Order: sequence, then structure tokens, then C-alpha cells
Amino acid sequence: MPQPWPEKTMDYHWRNASAMPVLCYPTTMTTNFGIWKGENPLDYTIPLFILQLLIIVTTSRVVAILLHPFGQPRYVSEILGGLVLGPTVLGQIPGFLRTLFPYRSLPILEVIAHVGIIYFVFIIGLEIDPTSLQRTGKYATFAAACMLFPFAVGAISGQLVHTYLAIETNKSSFLTFLGVALSITSFSVLARTLTDHKLINTNLGLTTLSTAMFVDSWAWILLSMAFSLSSGNLPAIMWTMASFMVFILWSVKVVKPTVLWVSRRKPKGEVVGEMSASVILVGVMVWALLADAIGINAVSGAFVYGLMIPYGPLGVALIERVDDFVEGLLLPLFFAICGLRSNLYSVSNVWAAVALALVALLSAAAKVAACLSVGYLYDMPLNDRFAMGLLMSTKGVIEMVILKIGRDTEVLSEQAYSILVVMSVVVTIAVGPLLKLATTSNRCQASYQRRTIMWPDPNSELRMLVCVHNTRNIPSMLGLLEASCPTKRSPVFVFALHLVELTGRASAMLVVHDTTGSASSSDPQQLHKVPLGRSRHMIQALESYAQRAAGVTIQPLTAVSSYSTMHVDVCGVAEENCVALIVLPFHKQPTVDGDMQVINPAIHSLNQSVLANAPCSVAILVDHGLSGPSRMAVAQHAVHHVAVLFFGGPDDREALALASRMAEHPAVSLTVFRFIPGDDLATRPSLRRYVSNNSDEVLTLEEDEEMEEQQDEAYITEFRLKHVSDETVMYTEKVSNNAEETVAVIRSMEGIHDLYVVGKGGGSSSPLTEGLTEWCECPELGPIGDMLASNDFNANSSVLVVQQGMQEEHEVAEGMVGESPRKPTENPSGGDGVVMR
Repeated sequence: MPQPWPEKTMDYHWRNASAMPVLCYPTTMTTNFGIWKGENPLDYTIPLFILQLLIIVTTSRVVAILLHPFGQPRYVSEILGGLVLGPTVLGQIPGFLRTLFPYRSLPILEVIAHVGIIYFVFIIGLEIDPTSLQRTGKYATFAAACMLFPFAVGAISGQLVHTYLAIETNKSSFLTFLGVALSITSFSVLARTLTDHKLINTNLGLTTLSTAMFVDSWAWILLSMAFSLSSGNLPAIMWTMASFMVFILWSVKVVKPTVLWVSRRKPKGEVVGEMSASVILVGVMVWALLADAIGINAVSGAFVYGLMIPYGPLGVALIERVDDFVEGLLLPLFFAICGLRSNLYSVSNVWAAVALALVALLSAAAKVAACLSVGYLYDMPLNDRFAMGLLMSTKGVIEMVILKIGRDTEVLSEQAYSILVVMSVVVTIAVGPLLKLATTSNRCQASYQRRTIMWPDPNSELRMLVCVHNTRNIPSMLGLLEASCPTKRSPVFVFALHLVELTGRASAMLVVHDTTGSASSSDPQQLHKVPLGRSRHMIQALESYAQRAAGVTIQPLTAVSSYSTMHVDVCGVAEENCVALIVLPFHKQPTVDGDMQVINPAIHSLNQSVLANAPCSVAILVDHGLSGPSRMAVAQHAVHHVAVLFFGGPDDREALALASRMAEHPAVSLTVFRFIPGDDLATRPSLRRYVSNNSDEVLTLEEDEEMEEQQDEAYITEFRLKHVSDETVMYTEKVSNNAEETVAVIRSMEGIHDLYVVGKGGGSSSPLTEGLTEWCECPELGPIGDMLASNDFNANSSVLVVQQGMQEEHEVAEGMVGESPRKPTENPSGGDGVVMR
């Protein structure tokens, strides 16, 4: 049996190229014949690599679990996992590194880790839309400031520590690598941080993401320059940079059209064919090889190749093929290599280490100063500017790649490398807590008045937030939108929010918005496309409707979060955009046989959380085949028969306000059924006297009840006067003495109406429905809505359950008279992209 390499006399730590030993590699040392033959599996390459992979992945996951309560990104846990496995922590145990991570295994481990980095950087390139970089000059200004300020700080301060750290390489190469490493921002880690802090759909989040996209793109150019400068040979540097320019030009003019041609040669119904995907993924390695051959690092070639892939469904399909394997298995290997190369015990000069740590902190402060300065020019709030500076200080994989290249080329010494790795983790850890402090004051409830559909000015713009989970929700939501009768005189601004469950995948969290044009000629607003494959059909349907409908402006958005916290995203978007009505799909959908089947139990909890926390009115749509907008648009007579069941109370008045707007549509016929108590209930003493023994409390409750009845009567009168001459609007009163008679009256309506609009609290405290609440399967629908949505009722009628939003006391006192809702502040720069206040 071949003997393992003699390592007892070898130093484990990395040496420079001149001192690195030459190792012979026996071809028979790959696999073993088993422990029963007296062999040690760790003496062979494949068993040792598998064990190393298991240790690295397990350690990173354990650290991630420990850090999860503190809200730290995955990058921090993987770097710390590498440091734990390295010489700094477990490496101090005698024999640990020589047994599990012997020197002979590190080249293999590093090669496979580099393959993971190449494909990870390729994924980052896929997630960036190059066309959006050409027309967002404002973000280029932010990006330039966020790179130049810390680069200058790193380069100037680095001169002071270059001598103390005893770095043998030339000073210009060291300063270039240091400046580039300190000035970049991690796009993927930033997106995860924004998602965790519920900022991904805010103006702050979109501005920061767009800026980071610029920084990531420029970082690879700077990395290529720094890599070529490390050689110190001026002619070689000139040839390398010239070759890099030719390389990029050839990629744009030759490779991109070729990839487009390959992507078109796909089987019908597939976004990308099997052969096409293989060719494109092999091209990643080809481009990495070419970049390495001309003197540019291989990861830069992979990034350029990723930019050449068409932005959209093709890129998303490729990401879904490789993302889980790369990020879940190969990327931790790279961080483990970084940790194995970091040894804090190698720091011999404490003062120099402190100086370098201060340089890293000063560069982060320089980014904050850059955002404060540039943000002031665009009238950003102070807290937003400070928060953006913190977010732009987020570190990640790109910085680790740059530092590792600097270590490989001996530009960075072992102690400088170790200090910068640790400071990268420290800065990223500090971003989360400081960001919470900066954004706390911005997360308060927006100060706008219109939080309900009931509004004195019928021609004011109605702002709705329509939530969808899948493509099945689109037709009914568009049908409801069309039924609300949007016109140029009474426009509707719709925020279509696609709710996506957070899977931990970076590509799912990167909501990069692309300005494509206006949704209506009268009010040019920007449509934002989301680069998610499952959103593509939804976006197309929304765009198609917005183009042909008058008075409708639709802005698609995506909220990516776990269902337990998704209600924060929904309420946050409604608050940020001054929405008056949130429309949610029901957690059940009809089956072929007419029954209702639960789609996802988490949607049930989500709807309840939104109802409990929403800053405005909320409606839940139970869809049983609501007519789409195309059928209503061409109808010559009423095709939508809508019924309102009115028992009284704020929720019922809100439902009637929405139905009153629907009655304006020529394809809608509306019938309002008002339930009033019969003679038996009229002589019945008030139940409230038996509920409380406190006479003052009984008096207060009776006064509130009397006030509600007066408001109900006043609004019913106003509604009837408004539609007195409308033949498609009918009003009728139904007398009932108990819940049984109420149910009988409602059942007599089966098969007549297409849509029932009811209030969530309608009848919940009324003797007309006494006892129905105890039988509710879905309390969020209220007693009447739950009965209408049950399988026992007609399966062909949809139900819309409305809950009125919170109102300020002065609004109630003044009869809801106030200013019209605020419109989004226009971009002061006049450019495209995110609107900043």
C-alpha cells in the first residue's frame, strides 16, 4: 500500500511560492479498499474530501442556527464557520488540522471551492440587468461616491500601515487591493439584509439595491486592474488591460447574440432546453479559462459571461438549475478556505493590526458620509441617507475573492489578510443593529388621511393593493378591479403585490426593478418588472390590462418573505404607498366538483395577520369564477349581478361604499338587501343590560349603538339619493326576527347573484345573526361571509368580505372631510428609477 505524504516536518500554514514544497501525487491514493483491510480512509483523497465537505457544511449550518436569533446574514455564519475550523480556533487543538485538513488535501479543496465561486459569480451576473445600468444616472452618482470615498480613505490610510505590516510587495499593488476591497458592496448579502429588515420594497431598499448593482459591476473592473497591477510589469499590465477591453467587446458583439440564438433553439413549452442549458453552463468555464489566460482572474470572466445572458426567464431558469447546489454545497468550501488561511495568532504587530482595523472602520464611515452627501442633493430624509450608508457597507463574497487573490499573489501578508477578513465580518455584523436604530423612526405609520373607500370626493384617486400568490388569482383580481369602475375621471392606482415564500435563495430575494414605460397615457407611472420566472405571466397579464383600460395604473411588486412575517411586507407596502384598500385572495380555491380546497394553510394565518395589522381597509375575495375584465368590457348589458347584505356597522358601510362604486360600471347590476329587525326584536329589551351591571357602561354602549344606527341610516339615505335614477341599482329591505329567518332569507338568493359584498363585522353583534358566530370555520370572514363561502351555499357565487380601516377621531368627527390622498413624490432628479421623498 502506498504510504501517505510525510507531513510531520512540514508547517501547515501557507507559505509563499518560493518556499512551497513540491509534493508527489500517487495515482493509487484516490480510493481505499475499506477499513477491514487495515487501511485508514483519511489517507485517501475521496474519503478525506467527503469528510471535509461534511464537516464544513455542518459547521456553517450550526453557526447559522446559533446566529439566527440575532438576524445575521448567512455570509457571517459561513465566514465564522471557516474561522472556527481554521488555525484561530479548532486549529489550536493538537493534530486537528493535520488529521482533517492536511496540507496535501488543500489544493483539491481549493480547486473545487473555486469552481463554486466561478458559478456563484456567474449567478450574480445573471441577476443584474445591464440595460438598467444605462439609464439610471442617479444611482451611478451614488455608486461613484460609495466607491471613491472609501477607496480614497483606504489608499491614503493604507500608506501608513504598509511599512508597519512589513509587506514585501510594492506599495501601489497593496494600496490598490486594499482600496478595492474596502470600497465594494455585496449585492447578494445586501438583498438578504433588506429582506430580513422588511425594506426590500421601500424607496430606501430599491435605491440601495440599484446602487449596489452599479458597485458590483464596477468592482470586477477594479479587481481586474488590481490583479494586473500585482505583476509590477508595465508592458504586461498594458497588454492585460487591452486584452480585457477586447474580451468585453467580443463578449458583447459575439457571445451575447450567440446565447440568444441558442436560447431560441429550445423545445416548445420550455424556457431553456437541456442542450441549451448545458452549452451555456459549459460556457461559464470557457469564459473563466479565457479570462485567466489573458491575465484577468477567472471569476471576472464568469461575471462578464453572466452579464451576457439575456435578462429574464432564461437567466432565472439557469439560476434554478445551479443555485441550490452552488450556494448550499460549494460556496461553504470557499469560506472554509478563507477561514483556514486566516490565523489571528500570526498578528505579531498589535499596533499595526489596530491601525489596519481602523482603516476598515474608516472606509465604512466614508460610505456613510458619501450617502449622506449625495442623498442630500436628492432630498432624501436624514435617516434614509444614514441607513443607506450602513447598507452599502455590507460585505460579502466579492470582498473575500479580492482578499484571497491578494493573498495568493502575496500582495497581502498573512496578518493583513487575517485582519481584513475579521473586520469584514465585524462590519457586516454591525450593520443589522445599527440599521434597526436608523429605520425605527421611519417605520411609524404614514400620516395620510384616506385609509378607507368611504371618501367625500368620489372623483379622487383610489389606491388599492392587490395581493396574489399564483396565476389563478389574476383573473378574479382583474375582474374585481374592472368591476370597481376605474375611469379617467375617477382613476384607480393598483399596486399588484406578488407574495413569494422565502426559500433562502439569493435569486429569489433580488427584486431588481426595470422601468418599462407608463401604464396609462393620462398618468405616466413606471411599471416595475420582477425577475422571477413565476411572476412573468402575472406581469404580462397586468400590463395587458393596464394598456387597454382607461384610468388604471398598475405597478407590479414582489414581496419575498416567510409566511410568518409576510403580513409586515403587505402592511408596509400599503403604508408606504398611501393605500386605501388591500385585497387578499382566500386561502381556499374551488375544485372541479365545486368543493373548496385549502391551497396553503399559511395563507390563512397571513390573511388573519393582515386584518389585525392593516393601516387601511381590507377585503378578502373568495373566488368562485368571477368574470374577467374582457367579458365585462364588451358586455352590452349587465353580466355582473352584485348583492350587498347590509346589517349595519362600519364594515357594512365600507362594503356598501365599494359596491356603490361598482354600480357605476355599465356591466354591473347591484342589489342592496338591508336586514332590519322585526316586531319581535323591536319590543325585546336590550341585551347589553344583561351583559354589564355598570349603569355608566350600559349607557355608553347604548349611545354607541345609537350613533352607529344613525350613521347607517345616513349612509343608506345618501346611497339611495345617489342612485335614485339608476335602473341597475335596487334597494330592498328584509325583515328578520332571528338567525334562522336570516339564514332562510339568504338561502333564497342562491343562484341569482355572481358576487356578494358583505362586511366582516356585519351582523356579528346583531340579534339577527345570533349564534352564527359559533359555527364559523373562518372567523376572518365574519358570520355572514363564512356562511356564503361555505360548501353548503351556492358554489357559483364569489364573496368579497370587507373590513373598514382605522380612522382618526378627527376624521369621524368631521364626517371624513379632509385632503385628497397624497400622490408619490416625483423624482427630483427627473430620472427613471426609484422615487425618493
